[in-house]
Amino acid sequence: MGIQSKYKSKPLDCWQKGKELRLNYYKSLITAREEGRLLVSGSGASCLALPAGLGDFVYFSGEPYGASIGYDPAFSLEAMEAAEARGYARDMCGYMRNYWGSMFLDRYYFGGPFPKPDFFLTRHLCDAGHGKWYQVCKEYYDVPLFVYEQPVTPPGVRFEDVIEYLASQLYDSIEWMEKITGRKYDDEKLIEASRNFFKSEALWGEICLLNQAIPAPLDLKSELALMPIAIGIRHQPEAVAFYEALRDEVKDRIANQIAAVGDERCRLMTDLTPPWNFLKMFRYFEKYGVVFVGIWVYCINSGQIEIREDGVVLPAKTPEERNMPLNNRADALRAIALWHLESPLSQAFSSPKRKAFDIIALAKYWRCEGVVMHYNRGCPLCTLGSPEAKLELQKAGFPVAIYEGNFADFRELDESQVLDRLETFIQSLGLSKLED
Repeated sequence: MGIQSKYKSKPLDCWQKGKELRLNYYKSLITAREEGRLLVSGSGASCLALPAGLGDFVYFSGEPYGASIGYDPAFSLEAMEAAEARGYARDMCGYMRNYWGSMFLDRYYFGGPFPKPDFFLTRHLCDAGHGKWYQVCKEYYDVPLFVYEQPVTPPGVRFEDVIEYLASQLYDSIEWMEKITGRKYDDEKLIEASRNFFKSEALWGEICLLNQAIPAPLDLKSELALMPIAIGIRHQPEAVAFYEALRDEVKDRIANQIAAVGDERCRLMTDLTPPWNFLKMFRYFEKYGVVFVGIWVYCINSGQIEIREDGVVLPAKTPEERNMPLNNRADALRAIALWHLESPLSQAFSSPKRKAFDIIALAKYWRCEGVVMHYNRGCPLCTLGSPEAKLELQKAGFPVAIYEGNFADFRELDESQVLDRLETFIQSLGLSKLED
């Protein structure tokens, strides 16, 4: 006879709507041209609102597409080998190699030929990939590319000067887009899309933080499935509406103690994206009553939160909630620049110490009993500073487990070794498997 779970549990009511939005997004990349919309590609970390002034468009975010391929080892192997046959090394970004390989093969993972963008527009945040990623694509397709660089703020440089430097590049991007498309740019459309962009990111950050509740209303596997909506369409009103509905449902689950894992007994978090082809590991550890309540990198990448210098974690406020009006192009571009620069993601990538600080702050906020760290061979920048962060977490009193793998290249992962290592870690926390 089975044992009664500690908490009630049920699927999300808005789960199906989330699946539809995600699928419709990938379908829209195929139909953009025939529907008269521009197809723009670049890093999903970019401000997706920037092309909005040109009219209807679809933004082909490279990272979630690379992750989708990474979920399917058979397709990923063909894509990886197509990239490697052209001399690209296996220690480069896994998402990038999946995207490139799909492009070289002219095979779109969701059916048909690879969608050729009208132009590439990307934020350059990661020295390991973003600028080079789309330079290769530009040269392959012979279409225009604009890269705006997000600078690190060095000591002695006024923050205001860095804001102006980034905003000036955004001005240049608009003039460049007008020139290459022959279209007149509409600032009102930029402002509307920027509002959606800020609101969607703030909502996703708030949703992630709501997992502070006991029992956790969401599990990490569900979060990872719903996050691509933010990466692909967070400049659209549909994304805002969905995340508002999701936030409200999560709050209702908290009020009624509806858990993601009915047998929640241990709360863990992770730092980096897990291997997309091995998400089943999270379900496996539910047999121990373990719930993974959050992930550092996507809490601050597809979303925005505030982590203060004293370690206090807060939901982010949009520019207008901070009394920063969005009345014209200058207002919108300055707000975008400030939003980028204030992101914990930007600060952490420029300082391993800040990365450790932020992970500790989130581990405390989510009431975690341990942290699982992924030494991700597929993203050199994300893994930068991970050993130092591990030591800082242990000094702060958090048990830490590490495993090596690759979020997008299944060849870099030994599944049995990962399960054995994490199972030993969980047992060291005093947990044993629950009865069926």
